[in-house]
Amino acid sequence: MYDELAEGNVPELWAGVDIGKTHHHAVVINAEGKRLLSRRVANDETELLALIGDVLEISPDALWAVDLNHGGAALLIGLLVSHGQPVAYLTGLAVHRASATYRGEGKTDAKDAFVIADQARVRRDLGLLRPGDEIAVDLRTLTTRRLDVVFDRTRQINRLRAQLLEIFPALERSLELTNHGPVVLLTGFQTPAAIRRAGVSRIETWLKNRKVRGASVLAKTVVAAAQAQQTALSGETLAAAMVVRLAKGVMALDEEIAELDTLIEARFREHPHAEVIRSLPGMGTKLAAEFIAATGGDMDAFGSSDRLAGFAGLAPRPRDSGRVSGNMHRPRRYHRGLLRTMYLSAMVSLRCCPASKAYYDRKRSEGKGHKQALLALARRRLNVLWAMIRDGECFHASPPVMGAA
Repeated sequence: MYDELAEGNVPELWAGVDIGKTHHHAVVINAEGKRLLSRRVANDETELLALIGDVLEISPDALWAVDLNHGGAALLIGLLVSHGQPVAYLTGLAVHRASATYRGEGKTDAKDAFVIADQARVRRDLGLLRPGDEIAVDLRTLTTRRLDVVFDRTRQINRLRAQLLEIFPALERSLELTNHGPVVLLTGFQTPAAIRRAGVSRIETWLKNRKVRGASVLAKTVVAAAQAQQTALSGETLAAAMVVRLAKGVMALDEEIAELDTLIEARFREHPHAEVIRSLPGMGTKLAAEFIAATGGDMDAFGSSDRLAGFAGLAPRPRDSGRVSGNMHRPRRYHRGLLRTMYLSAMVSLRCCPASKAYYDRKRSEGKGHKQALLALARRRLNVLWAMIRDGECFHASPPVMGAA
């Protein structure tokens, strides 16, 4: 981490890069804060390599700092890592707030790059970027895409409900569109009249031919809804066509999610810590893959379970002022994906892990609410998971005593 670098070897140069999509701006300063280089460079391998070469000519002992750690910064970070250059990360919000303390109210890429470099020079709490191994990078790509598709599916279902509500409210109320069967049904039947003409027997057969579970119950449900609405609303024909289009869109997204799940599971099982992480109750394959994607798969990068908990937003920070003391809050800077992973796995563990359930019940008996107790359990489980990965041991019923959560 950067504090260890600062104690033993303070860099001679600090290179701040204001990241853009097509162009970056780089500023290099020395220990006195004097600008040694200021340049606008294209987000192109040739120009970026030339920039790295020019900086290394001034001094090979440099610390690079960026305000973005993905997207347009990926090529630069990859080149810096391949050249063995340390890269620190400041959030855009941190750069924005820091820039207000520098002279002048104007905002330029050159000024932002200088602020980034200068903040890296004076601060000792910045962590170095560690992209992670090949498997962790692949899992990050796959899990990010899966989450995007899941969100797209939710939006598509909401659109489907809204469209169906305009022509057939009774059917919209009776169908659980997050399930596969009702979505398949809507690709063939959308209006009350069509459902009444088909009848229970024909709809049931149609659903069974498409391997829908519970076809009999679903057929009876939709026919009952059709009997409850005898009126055909205006615009019904075109709206029904839109329902078919939306339903097919949901099915396509379901297929992509299934494909991504297969890819995630196959890639996850190749990771050396896969068996250990998966052994923790409540940590399914997808959540375990998200854990590796969020942490890079390398626990040495954090140094301790407390740092990992801080990275996940599970280590409260004091916010005292004046007479107010003991006021603990979640840190503003944390990895929301990792927090989500640990929170969900803690929730699942309540049903399958007696030790987790006992710890949760103890926290509730101490006066904590449901959410607070789950967060405490998530922190406890993160400590246990840290020890498991450190020792290379799978979870067992009587884990070693950990530090207080």
